[in-house]
Amino acid sequence: MRTYIGGHQAVSATDFVELALGTPVELWLGMEGESEMERAARLDAARDILADHPNLPDDVSRVAAEAIEAFAPELFDVTPLVRRPVVRRRPRRGKAVAA
Repeated sequence: MRTYIGGHQAVSATDFVELALGTPVELWLGMEGESEMERAARLDAARDILADHPNLPDDVSRVAAEAIEAFAPELFDVTPLVRRPVVRRRPRRGKAVAA
């Protein structure tokens, strides 16, 4: 079975992520061994994309949440932590502290 998204065949998880984002994953995560000049160019391109698509971070968060909900819903099972009341100590009055 083949999967096509917008006319592009997705054959791996990386392909799905790239097609969902509309950009290569390496643009956001970087690559091992990239030079300072390559890193600067990559970050500059990422800033341009974010300037052109200001809703991209929200869209990516939504897609990630939907994927988690579909494939690992137990990650959304949150157990509230019980907070103990804060006990504040009052300073003792009338007692001088020796220096």
